[in-house]
Amino acid sequence: MMHLQTNKWVNKTSAWPIANPIFTCASVTSMTRPSNFVADPFMFIKGSKMYLFFETKNSITMQGDIGVAESSDEGLTWRYLGIALDEEWHLSYPYVFEYEGELYMMPEGSRNGDLRLYKATGFPLQWDFHKTLIHQPLVDASMVKYSGHYWLFASNFNRFNSRKNGQLEIWVAPSPLGPWKEHTKNPIKNGPSSEGARNGGGPFVHDGKLYRLGQDCGGTYGRRLRVFHVVTLTKNSYREVEVSLNLEQSKKGRHAWNGKRSHHMNLHQLPSGEWIAVVDGDRVPSGYLSMQYALGGAALLLLLSMSVIVGLVTGYGRCFLPPLSIMLNGSKRSIETLLPCVVRPQLTTRLYRAVSRLNRTGSSLRKKLPSNSYLQYVSGLVCLVLSVCAVCVVVNSFFGRNGAQDPYPVDGHYSQFTMIAMTYDARLWNLQLYVKHYSRCASVREIVVVWNKGIPPDPVLDFDSAVPIRIRVEPENSLNNRFKPDPLIATKAVLELDDDIMMTCDDIERGFRAWRENPDRMVGYCPRLIEGNPLQYRNERYARSQSGYNMILTSAAFMDSGFAFSKYWNERAAKGRAVVDELFNCEDILMNFILANQTSERAVEYVHPAWAVDTSKISTSAISRDTQGHYAKRTQCLSRFSEIFRGASLKKWDFLSRQDQWDN
Repeated sequence: MMHLQTNKWVNKTSAWPIANPIFTCASVTSMTRPSNFVADPFMFIKGSKMYLFFETKNSITMQGDIGVAESSDEGLTWRYLGIALDEEWHLSYPYVFEYEGELYMMPEGSRNGDLRLYKATGFPLQWDFHKTLIHQPLVDASMVKYSGHYWLFASNFNRFNSRKNGQLEIWVAPSPLGPWKEHTKNPIKNGPSSEGARNGGGPFVHDGKLYRLGQDCGGTYGRRLRVFHVVTLTKNSYREVEVSLNLEQSKKGRHAWNGKRSHHMNLHQLPSGEWIAVVDGDRVPSGYLSMQYALGGAALLLLLSMSVIVGLVTGYGRCFLPPLSIMLNGSKRSIETLLPCVVRPQLTTRLYRAVSRLNRTGSSLRKKLPSNSYLQYVSGLVCLVLSVCAVCVVVNSFFGRNGAQDPYPVDGHYSQFTMIAMTYDARLWNLQLYVKHYSRCASVREIVVVWNKGIPPDPVLDFDSAVPIRIRVEPENSLNNRFKPDPLIATKAVLELDDDIMMTCDDIERGFRAWRENPDRMVGYCPRLIEGNPLQYRNERYARSQSGYNMILTSAAFMDSGFAFSKYWNERAAKGRAVVDELFNCEDILMNFILANQTSERAVEYVHPAWAVDTSKISTSAISRDTQGHYAKRTQCLSRFSEIFRGASLKKWDFLSRQDQWDN
């Protein structure tokens, strides 16, 4: 679900601005009523608090119930309260409204064959059945007061010749309590499911005009929302025209929380005059899990069949059944003790005959195929390729969704960060690959390119990006520019990541979560252990041989830009920055010294990436291409920084200090 007023700060000490989605099935914290998904959000404002009513599918009963959550900070964060309504049939679409000082809920319960109204007896968790409004199985019913009447929009898929998700009816009454009468033109819509007939949220009035939200179900259920201006609405006529929704669609595809479908919106006007809305969304199309399991099952069956066939043909396997003794009259059965030798069954069954025939077929094929033939090698290669593909499909189908598409919540909330890459004109091809890949990661809000030298690229024409690109042209080619304070950065978290490092989005999201858990640390992917007398710079292999690290390279690291950048550019670090400019190296080492001197607690933390590719190895523009010279410069930096900071206050930390073992 989504809150349209996004990226606000909860408080000044928060480690993130809250980002979408603000509520998911993981937010339903009940152990006895776990949730598979949440959808159909309806918001109700009561005093200074906001309440969110929604459908939650119970993972145990596989039935929809009505849940409720509460917000005390204008919708930025939500606390799950519990189940507001549970019936013996499926419930969804909890339309909540107030009438004459009483609170009512009109949920969708078409499986029970009617449209029921419930009254709050202990808001928000206690609701009692009040009355049946309409004795028809209406789907996604919403009402609105307009032109002196109450109008109810709903679908009735049991109507003769109705089209599912393509049919819409109107009912009219003098009050929400009824009596309700059908519109003379019902059904007012009954066409293709892509035309937005089925309701996608409650109708609303804006500037005196009535609007209706509808679902476009073309291709998959709930694919997208459409909005219609109701031009004419009387007891005998109805006309609507589609208008633009103006809801920006993310370019991140399935990495976005609403990347594949979004089918419901609920809008409210606040006392201040501002509008607020909640929207639901999904990363996968309707029926995705069923399709995945079916595909995985088919691939598994293919894999097993190929294993049997190849074994029979090559002679490395035989179909075998344990010896059985079965009485002809079927009144007594016994299983013989299994012996090393094969004992022929006393009764030849159909199964035994089929197995025997299969074994004979395998023997026959082996005799017909010439030994060491070209056909054998080709067949073996084809079987190998098919087997590998089948294994990949099975693993992805049954054990997929490893987090590569999903961000990781902290305390039930999501956030965003800014990526910073420092580069110049000779590395443009690196940067284009970098932007195309990382801009699709779920939590990336903006990519800032620190341009040190050459003619800068066009942020729109030269990149395929799913997020805004900002080119910050620097007057001098300095590595210190990486940490220059930037007031235009809208997030507290920044990821400093060199443009020649490629990792998975899941690795990026895991690192972001680790930083959000401890925003006072620098969290990164490249550990080093600096020790010795004099200090020497060594690689990660040395750190692992010593079972610990005390430095994280800023070529791939999260940090608090406001704190870290200001410390890097204050007067006390001026001598260190001069060393960086002199040697054109070591800005990352300097940042480690600065942060270590700011705290007596832990300053750095490591997260192990699943894999990382350094594209500088195939480029001629990397400053670390000469490894020996590069390490010699960095060892020199260690000596000079130790003099500036009066020693090295870098504390050693063990690998595997995280419970989730992300630092293994």
